[in-house]
Amino acid sequence: EHFKNRSKDDRSGTSCQTVLVKLQTSSVSAVSSRERCPKADDLESLEHLVQSGEETPEPIPTTIKGSIPTWINGSFLRNGPGKFEFGEDKYIHWFDGMAMMHRFHIHDGSVTYSSRFLRSDSYVQNLEKNRIVVSEFGTVASPDPCQSIFARFFSYFQTPQPTDNANVNFVKYKGDYYVSTETNYMRRVDPQSLETKEKVDWSQYIAVNSATAHPHYDREGATYNMGNSYGRNGFFYNIIRVPPPEDKSALEDSADLRGAEVICSIPADEPRKPSYYHSFVMSENYIVFIEQPIKLNLLKFMLYKIQGKSFHNILSWEPQYGTVFHLVHRRTGKKSPVKYRAAPMFTLHQINAYEDNGFLVMDMCCGDDGVVIGEFTLENLRRESGQAMDEFYNSLCRNLPRRYVLPLNVDENTPLDENLITLHDCKVYMTHEELHDDQLLQYGGLEFPQINYAKYNGKPYRYMYACGFGHVFADSLLKMDVHTKELKVWRYPGLYPSEPVFVASPGAAEEDDGVVLSVVVTPRKEKSTFLLILDARTFTELGRAEVPVNIPCGTHGVFNEMG
Repeated sequence: EHFKNRSKDDRSGTSCQTVLVKLQTSSVSAVSSRERCPKADDLESLEHLVQSGEETPEPIPTTIKGSIPTWINGSFLRNGPGKFEFGEDKYIHWFDGMAMMHRFHIHDGSVTYSSRFLRSDSYVQNLEKNRIVVSEFGTVASPDPCQSIFARFFSYFQTPQPTDNANVNFVKYKGDYYVSTETNYMRRVDPQSLETKEKVDWSQYIAVNSATAHPHYDREGATYNMGNSYGRNGFFYNIIRVPPPEDKSALEDSADLRGAEVICSIPADEPRKPSYYHSFVMSENYIVFIEQPIKLNLLKFMLYKIQGKSFHNILSWEPQYGTVFHLVHRRTGKKSPVKYRAAPMFTLHQINAYEDNGFLVMDMCCGDDGVVIGEFTLENLRRESGQAMDEFYNSLCRNLPRRYVLPLNVDENTPLDENLITLHDCKVYMTHEELHDDQLLQYGGLEFPQINYAKYNGKPYRYMYACGFGHVFADSLLKMDVHTKELKVWRYPGLYPSEPVFVASPGAAEEDDGVVLSVVVTPRKEKSTFLLILDARTFTELGRAEVPVNIPCGTHGVFNEMG
């Protein structure tokens, strides 16, 4: 971390500048993240982790091993792909699977489990026809075989409707829970029963065509997100703000995004090739959009239905465009005229960001190429053990934690030699610090980072929790001290944990005073899923709640604290 050579009392700008120079000249590895991590040798098949699951709509008890802290009171909600075929039709990509919601309800040391498929329009229509009738990220729906040959031909020229298969995350707006993907549609859900409620179209509230599944929340209760828009004036990345919840005691039980607004529209650096993004950065006063060189070919986007290509076929890794960081003041919506540029990199998830003495410190999980998104086909994930699985894993990018530091007080009048930053037409060229030691490499890098979000998002912090990727799916849980880069690890052969979620203990005084929750699955034994509870400080197991069901590998989740 970039303040490591500073004493607690040394907070001068000069010291920070000196360390920044060091960060920019000596802390970047010339070897790619893939080459730095060990190669796989005889990995086991994960086929059983990407098979369709079955609903458990009514809560069932779990078997407790160890001890579940009695102060935990709430529900661990998880989302992810859970159904991969309808009739004879099978999905191609893992991201295509129908959304399956899971709930581990924890109260007084006991745990119950329930799950439901999201009753999206996509799910319902597919189920009624017993075939895939709605196109997804990696699968194009075939024409109805009952139509005439002319109707089937002309169906290729119809613009496909975006899916509402919200299988990525649980998100919260104005106190209500929604499940979300990356189209313009969300679904409101009941976090207790997992009942599917109404479909919400972002474009009915603001002028966007999509939104991410990774919003940020401020301490006043407002929610921030990003979404695209495109038209005659070009392609824009839009920062969205949804106001805090109002008193809903007199309001109907319905979705409410009233007051949502676009606070800033950022034009694409390459209008004909805008960038794909999965999330964004937010600190106390700033939002940063990272325009990375995973490019969307708009011409192919217009023609992909005719060509019979799915969405993942129109994404390409084009490193010649580099990476651009767009800085926006969160409270005014004003975009900085400075363009912060860096070498090409790929990021899905940010860890944290905070301001310190005129600098914006941003930590995120990064890789050196973005080809990985299209590679998670079900065919690849279901490869046999041994050489076939090894070859697939060894071809994937490894994501590692990096730190970028943006100087906030820089403009066209800044001297060229200040901080050794090269300036030209008000552009800042940056390098990064590797936010890890070599110890992390043996765990295959990390992803799905989490922190003590409620108290430390947008503020200086010390600890993060993440998944290690010694396999295609996570095979370890990691706790990292970002000050010392020391790791604590939970890892057992044949066990594959989900994204770790931190839950603070009541009245916690320390940043890591609480527990970490993760759902662990295994391909080695049927119906052997369990909810794992770790002591966040020591990273040792407190207990587990075993549930006799098969749960497919999922994506993201949240803890819904109960009063």
